[in-house]
Amino acid sequence: MKILFNARIHTLDKIRPQASVLVIDRDRVAAIGGEELLDSFSARASREDMGGRVLLPGLTDAHIHLMNYALSLKKVDVETPTKDECLRRVAEAASKAAPGEWIFGHGWQQNDWGGEFGSARDLDEAAPRNPVYLTAKSLHAGWANSAALNLARIGPDTPNPENGKILRSTDGQPTGILLESAMALVESCLPQSTEYEAAQAIRAALPNLHRMGLTGAHDFDYRAAFMALQILRANGDLKLRVVKSVPPDLLDHAHALGLRSGFGDDFLRIGSYKTFIDGALGPRTAAMFQPYLNEPENRGILNFDGEALFEIAVKAAQTGLSMAVHAIGDRAVHEVLDAYEQLREYEREHGLPRLRHRIEHVQVIHPDDAGRLAQLGVIASMQPIHAVSDMLSAERLWGERSRLAYAPRTQLAAGAPLAFGSDAPVESPNPFLGLHAAVTRRRPDGYPGPDGWYPEQRLSFAEALAGFTTGAAYAAGQEDRLGRLSPGFYADLIALEEDPFECPPDALLEMQPSATMLGGEWVWQS
Repeated sequence: MKILFNARIHTLDKIRPQASVLVIDRDRVAAIGGEELLDSFSARASREDMGGRVLLPGLTDAHIHLMNYALSLKKVDVETPTKDECLRRVAEAASKAAPGEWIFGHGWQQNDWGGEFGSARDLDEAAPRNPVYLTAKSLHAGWANSAALNLARIGPDTPNPENGKILRSTDGQPTGILLESAMALVESCLPQSTEYEAAQAIRAALPNLHRMGLTGAHDFDYRAAFMALQILRANGDLKLRVVKSVPPDLLDHAHALGLRSGFGDDFLRIGSYKTFIDGALGPRTAAMFQPYLNEPENRGILNFDGEALFEIAVKAAQTGLSMAVHAIGDRAVHEVLDAYEQLREYEREHGLPRLRHRIEHVQVIHPDDAGRLAQLGVIASMQPIHAVSDMLSAERLWGERSRLAYAPRTQLAAGAPLAFGSDAPVESPNPFLGLHAAVTRRRPDGYPGPDGWYPEQRLSFAEALAGFTTGAAYAAGQEDRLGRLSPGFYADLIALEEDPFECPPDALLEMQPSATMLGGEWVWQS
């Protein structure tokens, strides 16, 4: 048993929101209150003076790709302000690589370069001796050089795969840009990490996450990531509470096994069945009701409609698997809501539990659909940091529709549950950057001004923090033991030198815990 005292504790418990003393018994909070607890427990507990530091519940990233994030730390960072700088970094990596060795990178955004995609020829010049494959920041587009295209046997006669597109020049030659499912044509040829290598990469990345204040994550990577997480859990190395989604291609297997949401333990448990109904804003593949501005023929890519999604959802619901559907465009969100409306009726008619279904991203919503998540009890799983990253692209590609883009206030006011994440490695997993984005709607450099982008969507700090704590716990069905500092809850917490409830919002950009505790044990201390 241990006592943390002389602290300023924000419990997020409405019964006792503030405290100064926290008593921990093994991995749980035993008591919380004031100085009176010192006399009650001091004979049986070690004492730790927190020196007036602020304590908050540990933070959870409710949408992250853990394995992809961990592996991205070894890739070339090509999130650059210019294409030239991107190519310079590729050339530098190629100069240190053996001939024929793959060069991997992540993070490019053609919208940051004036909207023009790169080409295979660009990469050929940067890395003439190596196959190169760079994933876009959105993870919904890939950029390959000629060597990579040849290894994947992608040529002028290669057909577009279903729900994907190979961009081509006027003479029909592949340009090197692959959208959505077309990315798999190259990715199927890439050297794959074993589950043990993936486990090592995730374990090496965990201190980064602890340093940022994360004690939990909802992971949306695929089978290899689940294998890696199980290895870490079996070895006692999984120092993070992970809710793991079932990948899109494994529903039949999950159904055959009778796998349910919530199976597992409080370090690794099954979450929702994840599928994709559309693409993303960056490559202009998010499914829209109306065309993208200046692209009258482009309404994005809709993988299937609401009726088809409902059939998928029924199969998941029959075994107790909740749904988590990636939907970014307004048409995509609409189709998911139509499917969920049918699904709620199906749950009632067949005596099935009312599961906690989610929409991942909800990046733009039609005004007629704005209140439907709340009406259907659907969780809005959003990433506040996307708003500040994407605002210029959204204005350029969606125009006036951006008024209801990245709109957490709209969902909160309607009564929809919110769960916040980062979508790392699409963005940094640092939750304080997400908190800053939610509170200010401004980029770190202050753009677009003091009031932020569509300032009516700003949240208070308490509302934003709930998305990374109580809201994430609710989305996982763990609100009875995570997200607050209350008796019986896990002793997952962070210590801060400044009080984020009182400091200027821009201080969040540099804020970092001085210590992070998981299950009563410090896993990070500065």
